[in-house]
Amino acid sequence: MINPAPNPSLPPWAAGAANRLRGIVERLPVEPPSFVLARLLDRMLLARLPDDARAALAERTVEIAVSDLGLRVRLQLGPRGFRVAPPRSETALRIAAPAASYWRLLRGDDDADRLFFERALVMEGDTEMGLVLKNTLDAIGPLWGRARQA
Repeated sequence: MINPAPNPSLPPWAAGAANRLRGIVERLPVEPPSFVLARLLDRMLLARLPDDARAALAERTVEIAVSDLGLRVRLQLGPRGFRVAPPRSETALRIAAPAASYWRLLRGDDDADRLFFERALVMEGDTEMGLVLKNTLDAIGPLWGRARQA
């Protein structure tokens, strides 16, 4: 697990509480948050995914880690949409970033390239699959926020 840098804006007591909370969240099962994210992606992304991206992502496990919260989800794209990845499935691509970086991506405030070069986002595993995912999301545009409403 990638350990996030300490948040300098938090007082020491709050940083300690955040670290304890992260320790608890890291021990929780991945299925409930994975299920929630799968349903959200079905609503926000599935209909907008081109056929070539669906084929490249089909039945491959993507793990998304929110490093500062200790949260982890594992997803696959199946024939009827996103779903929780089976527990023993091999992770093809792992993406890790703090919550604020994911929020910036979701809103379209930053792109994945910038966050990657700032080391605010880390991708491990199948780089070709990572590029397909990144390029697809870039082409679709923001999934949430001001730019999506325009």
